[in-house]
Amino acid sequence: MPRHIEPDNRSGPRYLASLEVKAEWDEPSGTHVIAEGTTENVGPEGTLVHLPRQLPQVGSRVRLEVLGETGEKLQVIAEVLRIERHPGHPLAALQLLGETDEWRGLVWEPAAPRVTPPPAVEGEGEETSEDEGDVTH
Repeated sequence: MPRHIEPDNRSGPRYLASLEVKAEWDEPSGTHVIAEGTTENVGPEGTLVHLPRQLPQVGSRVRLEVLGETGEKLQVIAEVLRIERHPGHPLAALQLLGETDEWRGLVWEPAAPRVTPPPAVEGEGEETSEDEGDVTH
């Protein structure tokens, strides 16, 4: 069976990161909405955010304030690419409309997984004597 692979148009990897956010937007009715939530993941030019109370409409502009992992705040303007209206976990996919250098330095790069080398095992690299481990009966 042939596999269909869809191209991924993302500009880089997305990292799992749960950062506090505040989103603001205007509804078509003119109502100004302020919602708090968290990021699910972050990419170099966007993020997927969980907004538990209300979601903006696809195509709308959102002012997003992010509290970075080290405490700094960044405000960006983003466009809503898609929404997921899951009753227990509503999500909005946002693409930045500028400020990508700041975003990458303050949000995306710090969210990258850190790989730490395993701790050195005591005695590793030392040769054992020939009679170690020999059992004679």
